[in-house]
This record gives sequence, structure tokens and C-alpha cells, in this order.
Amino acid sequence: MGTGIVSIGLSLDGHEALSRVLLGLAAAVWFVLGAGLLILVTRLRPRLLREARSPAALTGVAGTDVFGARLEMLGWSREAAALLAIAFLLWLVLVPYVLSHWQRPAVGSSFVLVVATESLATLAAAIVVAHPAATWLALAALAWVGLGLVFYVFVAVGFDLRQLLVGRGDHWVAGGALAIATLACGRVAKAAPVIGVLRGAAGSLGLAALALWAAAAVWLPALLLAEVGRPRPSYDPRRWSTVFPLGMYAVCSFTVADVQGIAGLRRFAAVWIWFAFAIWAVVSVGLARRVLRTVRRARPVCGIS
Repeated sequence: MGTGIVSIGLSLDGHEALSRVLLGLAAAVWFVLGAGLLILVTRLRPRLLREARSPAALTGVAGTDVFGARLEMLGWSREAAALLAIAFLLWLVLVPYVLSHWQRPAVGSSFVLVVATESLATLAAAIVVAHPAATWLALAALAWVGLGLVFYVFVAVGFDLRQLLVGRGDHWVAGGALAIATLACGRVAKAAPVIGVLRGAAGSLGLAALALWAAAAVWLPALLLAEVGRPRPSYDPRRWSTVFPLGMYAVCSFTVADVQGIAGLRRFAAVWIWFAFAIWAVVSVGLARRVLRTVRRARPVCGIS
């Protein structure tokens, strides 16, 4: 998710070569994790069922949609449509299971329920922009936007605000979930002028996207101040849940800037995407160091065996 969304942001800012490098990394990770999922399904079913209870399991849905959205930007519509189908099937299977095991108070990862739903809308709308004849897909995207916002209210009312101070990175998804809702609504607004049944709603959808951007922006001061007031410099896998919202703030700002013609938003996005890339690089180094330490610890054991 994090690598894919930063790749999209860099492409929107005109840095295509660097964007494609990150796309390659995202593709590799997607295939590796897909293979891991197959192993869980075939060999470790009890563990799969246990882990599928958490909203974090829905990152597979969002990651697949983000990967598909980046491929759609390259004109790979068939591949993007296939990934949307895969993500939708995962969403259909996982969401009822996650909701049936819901726990309160909500934490940052709980908002992945929203992110996964809005990611379907985002990819569907991106495909519609390239293929306006897919009216049904535009309506599905609009429905997913609305459902995602309902899920946001459901999660937010039970969210423990202390997570801003004690969260290990996933607390950023509280703002990132609204940012991806902004992106989804903005992309539907971009598609609306070429979709007969939505043409009259294009202006309203654009205003809704701007309102969602403002709501997402409200989270930023609190999230940044919490990081300054309670620094958490050590690496934690949940820090990838920080990278994704940072990249999403940039991407949704690019989209709303295009829909509403607001130059200031584009300038913000052009600066913010480099902040997101910098955090991506820091977290990537942290991951690499963690992997190296794990390998070094395992070597003596391998030698004895």
C-alpha cells in the first residue's frame, strides 16, 4: 500500500522514472504476499482464520487496488480490471468476517475497513475515466464511496484518541482513511462529466471531494504534534501504516486540485509527496536493518544444524 501510493504520487508530480522503480518494488511485494496467502490457505488454515478477524487483514484489498490504480495509469486496463475483481472478491469474503469479530475501542488499524472499501471506489473510478462506457462501474464506485464513509463514522465513534500518543504508526490511518475517501470521491467527480447518469452531479461531487479533503486535513496538525510530543523512532512494521496516509494526502490533493482548479493544493501536493517519499525511505531502511539482524541471528543456528 505505502510503496504503491508513493509511486502514484511521484508519477502525478512528473517523476516517472522514480515512480516506476517503486512500482516494481510494489509489484514484487504484491506477488510475494500473494504467494504467502496461498500458503496460509492451503497449509495454515487455522492461522489464516485467526488473522482474518482483524481489520488489518483488509490491507490485502487496499494494496491490490493501489497496485491496480498504478497499472491503470500506465494504460494497463485489463490488468487493472483483473486486480479490481480480485480485490472485490477478497473484500466480499473478509468484511463480514471482520465485522463479526469487531472489537472496541477502535485503533488505527481499524480504519483499514474504510481504506479497503474506498480503495475499490478509487480503482473503479480510475478505470471508468479511461473507459466511460462502464456506467455500472461508475455507480458501483459511488456506492463504495458512500459505504466507506458510513464505515468511517462507525469506526471513528469508537476510536481511542490516546492512540495518537501510544500508536506505533497505524494511528495515521485515522486521517489516511479520509484522505482515500477524498481521492475516491475526486476520481468519481472526474469521471462524472462523461457518465450520463452522473453528469449533473459532477459539481456536487467536486465540492464533496473538497469538503472531504478539508476534513482529512483537520487530522494533520494533531498527528504531527503527537509525533513531535511523543517521538517513536524505533522501527515497527506498523510504520508502513504511516507511509500510506502520507502518500495518500499528496495523491488526494493532486486529484482535488485538478477537479477544483486550486493551484495551492497542487503546490502542497508537490511538496508533500517528497515528505512521504522521505518517510518511505526511512521506513525502508528500518525494514532492511530488521531483516539483516534476523538473518545474522539465524546463521549460528543454521551452522549447528
